[in-house]
Amino acid sequence: NVNGIRAAVKERSTDNLGLLAWLKTTRADVVCLQETRADDVQIADALAPAIADGWHLASAVPHVKGRNGVAVLSRTPFDGVRIGCGAAEFAAHGRYLEVDTAGVTIASVYFPTGEAETDRQLEKERFMAAVAVRMAVLLDANASSGTEAVLCGDWNIAHTEADIKNWKGNVKKAGFLPQERQWLSEVLATGWVDVVRQMHPGVAGPYAWWSWRGQAFDNDAGWRIDYHLVTPGLGARVVAAETERPAAYAL
Repeated sequence: NVNGIRAAVKERSTDNLGLLAWLKTTRADVVCLQETRADDVQIADALAPAIADGWHLASAVPHVKGRNGVAVLSRTPFDGVRIGCGAAEFAAHGRYLEVDTAGVTIASVYFPTGEAETDRQLEKERFMAAVAVRMAVLLDANASSGTEAVLCGDWNIAHTEADIKNWKGNVKKAGFLPQERQWLSEVLATGWVDVVRQMHPGVAGPYAWWSWRGQAFDNDAGWRIDYHLVTPGLGARVVAAETERPAAYAL
């Protein structure tokens, strides 16, 4: 989650921690971005140096200016690009983008934050249901044709108590509601693999989001709400999974 692509790519002369600097050094083959808050022209302009370096870009613009938006950067060209998870309600929301590249289907997803007992939560749960339908289709394709898939992004759900530091204080809040956690359990039960949890069983975290309040980042009091869910074949090939933290702020 870049929290605005234009802010993320700004050069930072003192610490060189901007997105463009990271893209020059990362070994990643594919990078999924969420909350770009930009249209196609703006995101292409912001990432122009990366595109010049050989990255390929696909993006899904938000239907509300300054909100949402997802994108995928790939070192290999795209064989297919699909915007939306198939539900008409969310087709233009800029929350789901799917690409085919190097023989793998990859989706960048950005789930609504939600808010317990409000219409915002109901919208989130409708999006959850729509994504689950698409995931079932991808799983069927994997079983029938062997096409592997990765869904990567900001899911805004902490699955278990191990995925949030202060779980007791958040049991009635969006992101850790029983129905959200149950939904994710049901998705995983169909065969999808949570690669980070697979590589870090029985431990707290590793967290991927921290509040700006207090010293949450310094104390690693965070949430694990960003996931890579993969089809079983890819899950069997995973060798490592980690959360990168800037060296200047590493624990």
